[in-house]
Amino acid sequence: MTAAQSLQDRYAPHNRCFGCGPANDKGLRIKSIVAGDEVVADWSPEEHHEAFPGVMNGGIIGALLDCHSNWTAAHHLQGEAASPPCTVTADFHVKLRRPTPMGPVRLRARVAEAEGDRCVIEATLEAGGKVCATCRGTFVAVKEGHPAYHRW
Repeated sequence: MTAAQSLQDRYAPHNRCFGCGPANDKGLRIKSIVAGDEVVADWSPEEHHEAFPGVMNGGIIGALLDCHSNWTAAHHLQGEAASPPCTVTADFHVKLRRPTPMGPVRLRARVAEAEGDRCVIEATLEAGGKVCATCRGTFVAVKEGHPAYHRW
């Protein structure tokens, strides 16, 4: 993977997920990049992502943190394999710590715990150098027969 290539573009170019699918023209289309022991993404909202004047919608913030954390888990669980396993969200808890201004945000995520086919991921969403939201969630690799098994 090149330094600038996202996990989504490399492993799931036809994925239509609202949050992270490169093939969803109406989605958020985040680009998660491995940066040392964390995974980062820069993203900018559009006017229709606004909750009220100048502030990003909390549901959009949750979707960003969910998908970015999911890809962080998939990357970790990939290990030495040629591609990551398909992973899904088992649970995630978002704390909106302050209003998130409309404008560029940075997502950061890292593995807090990992065991077998699951990871607990801790993530933040920052704007203007301040943490506006945090997330902690569990993400699980799915087995054949699960509807998400072949999504990338």
